[in-house]
Amino acid sequence: MAVSGTLPSPRTSATVDPLTSLAAELRALPPSCGPVRLVAVDGHAGSGKTTFAGRLAAALDGAPVVHLDDLATHTEFFEWTGRLREQVLEPLAAGRDAAYRVYDWTLRRFATTAAVPAAPVVLVEGVGAGRREVRPRLARVVWMELDAVAARRRGEERDGPELAEFWAGWARAEAAHFAADPSRPYAATRVDGVTGRILPSTVGESSTSP
Repeated sequence: MAVSGTLPSPRTSATVDPLTSLAAELRALPPSCGPVRLVAVDGHAGSGKTTFAGRLAAALDGAPVVHLDDLATHTEFFEWTGRLREQVLEPLAAGRDAAYRVYDWTLRRFATTAAVPAAPVVLVEGVGAGRREVRPRLARVVWMELDAVAARRRGEERDGPELAEFWAGWARAEAAHFAADPSRPYAATRVDGVTGRILPSTVGESSTSP
């Protein structure tokens, strides 16, 4: 006996890219700095922050990225909060486009300017991006999971032996910073620093807690 019609074919569910999902999640957050959702990408130097921030910015259709290396200097590794506040946070909080002076690590002076449009999402990437003084303006803290020793080894391999002395000084300053003002406990999103894979949600304290 013939059976009329056709059997339904099994459904295949498309896998949603975790980065696309994170971008959608960030867009849906309440604004935290004027009309902007300010997102910190923090972690040890050499943990992959800049690379991940670039990928995330692309997933956010070209979201602006503030690089904290542009605001730090040879003599002020972590004393950039005033520059960030005055040149970036205050204009964005007022709904205006921002611009900040960029430090040239070769010339040892601020030499150029970078624009930061008041976009729906703006990323701030760098060691200490999720620090206490910045958190009240943040919608989310993203932490790169790579321990300090492994991150430093990667950074030294990248930069070469001529910067070994710089890395030694930096490592001491970074350790002191995170001992006094840790960011990781406030990260609602964590990323594997080796693979760049977004880890299952591990929500610590609120990203905007003081």
